[in-house]
Amino acid sequence: MVEDVGDEGRRRAAAEPGFWRQVVGRLGTALMVVDPAGRILAVNPAAERLLGRAAAAMCGEDAHDLLHRDTAGGRIPREQCPLLKSLAEKAEARGEGDICLRGDGRLTAISWSASPLGDDSAVKGMAVLLTDAAGDRSARRERAAYTRALEDLTERLTLVAEITDVLSQTLETDEALARLGRLLVPRLADWAAVDLRVGSGQVHRVAVTGPGGRDAVREGWRERLPEAGEAVRSPLVQALNGGDPVLQREADVAAPAGSGLAAVHSGFLRAVGATSAITVPLGSARQVTGALTLVRTDPASPFDTDDLKVVGDIGRRVGLVIDNARRFGRQRAVAEAMQRNLLAPLPRHGRLRLAARYQPAPAGSQVGGDWYDAFELKDGTLALVIGDVVGHDLTAAAGMAQLHGILRSLAWDHSGPPGAVVDRLDDALPAITTVPMATLVLALLEGSPHTGPWTLRWTSAGHPPPLLLTRDGQAQYLEAGQGLLLGAGPGTGGGRPDAVRSLPPGSTLLLYTDGLIEVPGSDLDTGLTRLRHHALALAHEPLDTLCDQLLARMPPGSTDDVALLALRLPSP
Repeated sequence: MVEDVGDEGRRRAAAEPGFWRQVVGRLGTALMVVDPAGRILAVNPAAERLLGRAAAAMCGEDAHDLLHRDTAGGRIPREQCPLLKSLAEKAEARGEGDICLRGDGRLTAISWSASPLGDDSAVKGMAVLLTDAAGDRSARRERAAYTRALEDLTERLTLVAEITDVLSQTLETDEALARLGRLLVPRLADWAAVDLRVGSGQVHRVAVTGPGGRDAVREGWRERLPEAGEAVRSPLVQALNGGDPVLQREADVAAPAGSGLAAVHSGFLRAVGATSAITVPLGSARQVTGALTLVRTDPASPFDTDDLKVVGDIGRRVGLVIDNARRFGRQRAVAEAMQRNLLAPLPRHGRLRLAARYQPAPAGSQVGGDWYDAFELKDGTLALVIGDVVGHDLTAAAGMAQLHGILRSLAWDHSGPPGAVVDRLDDALPAITTVPMATLVLALLEGSPHTGPWTLRWTSAGHPPPLLLTRDGQAQYLEAGQGLLLGAGPGTGGGRPDAVRSLPPGSTLLLYTDGLIEVPGSDLDTGLTRLRHHALALAHEPLDTLCDQLLARMPPGSTDDVALLALRLPSP
């Protein structure tokens, strides 16, 4: 049987003096051992190379007298030697940049650290590690430069990612440009300017941001792009035509301009005191939306080629955001125009008063499918409708138009209660419309349009409840008649519920969509309470004033459109 003696053998080797001499001899760091009086007992080969002296020439010599010098090469008093002081105190010590005399007569800066050998009661000397201070400083400078380069790269990548994230949160061009300026100045540049291409070869400077923020004085100029065959050496013209990004040094900024557009741009650079500038296209070479120009005014911190790459990447991303915002704006304009044109004018119905409002969603949000309607049936009954198609785009607006027309036809043709009419609409929804889901209230006002009495019959397909305001200062939500929203599937049987309520003279009925009561960060009950409070305060105002003020008092932050229909009965 073979006995494993590997560990035991390694322990014996580690205990032998020859093993440690071998370790010290191969140590890459210079090592010197001195006795308690400061005489050199031993040095390793690395110390011989650093000090330019052979071990035999150093052993037995006083380390301070042999090596320690001032910057002029003169001897230093022993009481000023930190190594001798640490020997006397039997304590660890270190020094940075002390001057030593090499064997070849040259002076060299040494960094050192010393540790006592033995214990506090019997210190046998010091082990002193020596390094080239100049080499250490050079290595530290290299490490610091490398660290700064990594930090700069991280900052650039972080900025690009932040711009992409922040700009993707808006679909409104002006807001995107305002955010872009705040991100670029002063983190990357002292000035930033955005020029956008418009129809017929026009260029508009739409945003300029400087140290004080948005600078409207420098915005608003317009110029025509030079003809394609016209040779113009202008970074702005080059970028607007889909060329490569351009880095301008101080001498380039001062160069004369070659066209009207180039002259305006050069004038801007001189006016802000540019010492370097970068101009890049917004978008890709196939689809250039405009150009971005960044300016630095400090001669000691000019743009470099790394900045050029980063700004070029930013330009591509910003161009996509602006292009998407423009497309969205065009689609939104079409949807809003379609929405307004499909909202029929309100009828005149005796002494009854009607008012309605449609408010599109704020800029940057999509138009939805909210609508209102009011029309007379064959028997003189007044039909009131408020509805909201699920979705916020052109498709929702088109679906609203479909429901608007179908509901009018069904209500005119069918003389039953409102719940039965909405049941038939729900049946037709998947067959002849593109609407997946919708909410609405259909209310029928029965009674003479001049003298009353008036009875309201209504049904709700998952819609917020109507609000009734009476002359005696009461406000009540009509929560009866609630059923499933359209498109949610078959009900529980027996048809949709209807509700009936007598309306007193002089009362006001409000039908509205959820955009009036829902605000991000707030719950539905809070919105209903707020609407009730404002409506009560405005109950005695003319109907048009009531509608305008309800919209004006909406809290900020809403991202939905609003439809509002108000009915006021004559007073006795």
